[in-house]
Amino acid sequence: MSLLERLNDDMKQAMKNKEKEKLSVIRMLKAALQNESIKLGKQQLSEEEELTVLSREVKQRKDSLHEFNKADRHDLAEKVQQELAFVEKYMPPQLSEEEVEALVQEAISESGATSKSDMGKVMGILMPKVKGKADGSLVSKLVGRHLS
Repeated sequence: MSLLERLNDDMKQAMKNKEKEKLSVIRMLKAALQNESIKLGKQQLSEEEELTVLSREVKQRKDSLHEFNKADRHDLAEKVQQELAFVEKYMPPQLSEEEVEALVQEAISESGATSKSDMGKVMGILMPKVKGKADGSLVSKLVGRHLS
């Protein structure tokens, strides 16, 4: 089942159950996917393109959550936290830190990187493998730790 089909099914269910917050997030996700397909000039997005859109939405919410917590706006932070939980349901299972670490070591040996100046090479190899499955900041931190 494609992401759009899942969203449509969940949207119908949210309407039946009168779940306003969930319905709002699903509509926002559908709009983001539609905007991306228009931008790319495609009728149907590939799984990778859908994952890119979902990752972007998750990142936006995590950034908002961080800012709201920093500003002591717990009311807004709670709302964004709920939205984030809904969006993350559509993401693929996340890799554990150990799994990411193994991929980092594999990418370092594959690229022949020896110092922090080679970080771009390693990230270039690594990011397509972990796209949507691991947080970019975690990946960057682990690569930096292994190259220092």
